[in-house]
Amino acid sequence: MAQNVPILPPRSGFTASIVWGAVLVVIGVLAVGWPLVAAVAVESAIAYLIVFAGIVHIFLAFHAHGAGSTIWKLLVGLAYVAFGGYLIFRPLLGVASLTLLLAALFVIEGVLDLVLYSRTRSLHGSSWVLIDGIITLLLGLMIYMQWPSSAMWAIGLLVGISMMVSGITRIAMSLAIRNAESMTASTKLAA
Repeated sequence: MAQNVPILPPRSGFTASIVWGAVLVVIGVLAVGWPLVAAVAVESAIAYLIVFAGIVHIFLAFHAHGAGSTIWKLLVGLAYVAFGGYLIFRPLLGVASLTLLLAALFVIEGVLDLVLYSRTRSLHGSSWVLIDGIITLLLGLMIYMQWPSSAMWAIGLLVGISMMVSGITRIAMSLAIRNAESMTASTKLAA
């Protein structure tokens, strides 16, 4: 009778995952330490992606069928390139705009979480939705009420915290899987 033994990645996979987790934690700590630098890096990455999308639109414009479609795609592509280029050359303006957008997103998410809680408050565990909604709403209002000065810290701080949490989670999961593999191997040898 064949045993069902989970197939786990080799130890080098665990090591790489732990190293990647550690790198994420270090980058996250740096982002929290220098939130404006991190925010400009995030904004620049978004700006370059917008320029790339514009180039793709322009390329596809010449492969479109019909003159109206070609002109439309070309204009959209040029708008993307112009907007992305503007953000590349004006990164602080882009950071301020992204911060305002982030504040609006948090306020909307917080309000929607509160509405969801009001509809599900009789369910066990729904208080977590209420807590999430209140914290998200307050964070959004805090960022908005301090805008534009919040642009100096909000995006970089939140990205940094997210990266640290992701790195710690990756390390913890990798260690847990490695421990499970060790226990499975020792159980297999004992049997």
